[in-house]
Amino acid sequence: MMLHYNSMRRSTAKCPTAKRSQSTTDSVRLSSIEGLAYNMRSCQQCSVFIVLVTLVALIGIVSPNPVQTTTQAEIYLSQFGYLPASARNPANGGLLDATTWTKAVQDFQSFAGLNVTGDLDGETLELMSLPRCGVRDKVGFGTDSRSKRYALQGSRWRVKALTYKISKYPKRLKRNDVDAEIARAFSVWSDFTDLSFTPKASGPVHIEIKFVESEHGDGDAFDGVGGTLAHAFFPVFGGDAHFDDAELWTIGSPRGTNLFQVAAHEFGHSLGLSHSDVRSALMAPFYRGFDPVFKLDSDDVLAIQALYGKKTVGVADRGGFPKTTQRPVISAPKVPRDDLICKDPKVDTLFNSADGQTYAFKGNKYYRLTENSIADGYPKLISDGWAGLPGDIDAAFTYKNGKTYFFKGTKYWRYNGRQMDGDYPKEISEGFTGIPDHLDAAMVWGGNGKIYFYKGSKFWRFDPLKRPPVKSSYPKPISNWEGLPNNIDAALQYTNGYTYFFKGDKYYRFNDRTFSVDAANPPFPRPSAHWWFGCKNVPSSTGIKKLG
Repeated sequence: MMLHYNSMRRSTAKCPTAKRSQSTTDSVRLSSIEGLAYNMRSCQQCSVFIVLVTLVALIGIVSPNPVQTTTQAEIYLSQFGYLPASARNPANGGLLDATTWTKAVQDFQSFAGLNVTGDLDGETLELMSLPRCGVRDKVGFGTDSRSKRYALQGSRWRVKALTYKISKYPKRLKRNDVDAEIARAFSVWSDFTDLSFTPKASGPVHIEIKFVESEHGDGDAFDGVGGTLAHAFFPVFGGDAHFDDAELWTIGSPRGTNLFQVAAHEFGHSLGLSHSDVRSALMAPFYRGFDPVFKLDSDDVLAIQALYGKKTVGVADRGGFPKTTQRPVISAPKVPRDDLICKDPKVDTLFNSADGQTYAFKGNKYYRLTENSIADGYPKLISDGWAGLPGDIDAAFTYKNGKTYFFKGTKYWRYNGRQMDGDYPKEISEGFTGIPDHLDAAMVWGGNGKIYFYKGSKFWRFDPLKRPPVKSSYPKPISNWEGLPNNIDAALQYTNGYTYFFKGDKYYRFNDRTFSVDAANPPFPRPSAHWWFGCKNVPSSTGIKKLG
């Protein structure tokens, strides 16, 4: 997915009192999973936003195409996910159902912190004309638009030592100055995590940065001065960031477009962050102009730490990582010290933790997976890693609130990191209404951020923001996931953008874009022992050493 940052347009801002009231109601609705609701900020936060917007408006940077008409508003709402792309299809005369239109306007007003009226009033048009990032506020038409504070796109980098290069510099700035501003923009995120960013002059890197104009090879041309300032890709799509070199990029000046702030925002997307509806956040969609006393908002800190963990001392993994959406090449698979999993690679569950690690549970033991094998010193006892948690777990996942949920039989446990989070276990029927006991697998799917549960030949979709959280149309047959078998053992949304399903000693790679098991050579399913656990003397189907 590509993300854009649009240029400055004149506007005023209103303190989002109506939105906060709605958010309180929404928080109550999250009670089916304790802790999934977040406390909302006070209205005072938007004061900085108002001052900054006013400051930029005074220096005369105005959008060449402000949103002023209903037609322009329709295009805007469609572009940012509030209306379907087909809303103005000439085949249907460009007419919109009144209910759909009103709901779209209300959704935008709610997200933006305006009074929720459903009317396309002047205040709404003005806010639509604000400078903003081009990524959708709603990932898909119909996605819930209620307050969510920070948002995570669903992919992240597997390692924390990242490299970058500026392959093409802007015409109007000195290279040394650009290098310093780009490094400072990356440090916004490394100051609060164990992420590190190392510049390289050449060769493969994780994040490539370019200053280009017009059409530049990615199918999304820049539009000259004004309009789109920059765009970036999420980690699953490579993480690169492109800046429109037609813009007047400036450093430390209220004139032009501030390079540091736009770059810091774009790099947030490159690391896996979506937009926040907290206006003081760097990852808010609306560009605020030059801020001489910039400070990363606590909302942004929570977001980046939800993906990569808090900053520690001497703990971060500094391994290399090739820039690819495939799992990396194995040159020499390492045999785990305990070869139980090589003799019997069937696992109970796999999950990604909030600190960025991937774990496999089997019986009363657990393994930490590296890019190509199992980490040294494993397996370990589950009871030592997660005090109070039993063995033989049925399913597990980490939700976007950073909490990890474990399921066994009729009960579930919730952990904050390695600490049990409250009085657990609890009955699945209490916390996850509509979900059966004795599950086979569970995961949070990156396609829509919803929780999916699997049992036998059926699956359930759970949305804690809805009442009821499971629609009456569920359960549905697993055969809807084209190519998957029934009675799976585990499911995992991996960091390369693919979803993996495990059954017995084999696994399937599911392509979320085609919604089917991938066609590949060697074909799926493949043996887990070789491709995931780095076991020797296990057939790899063709002997190819590249994980997929």
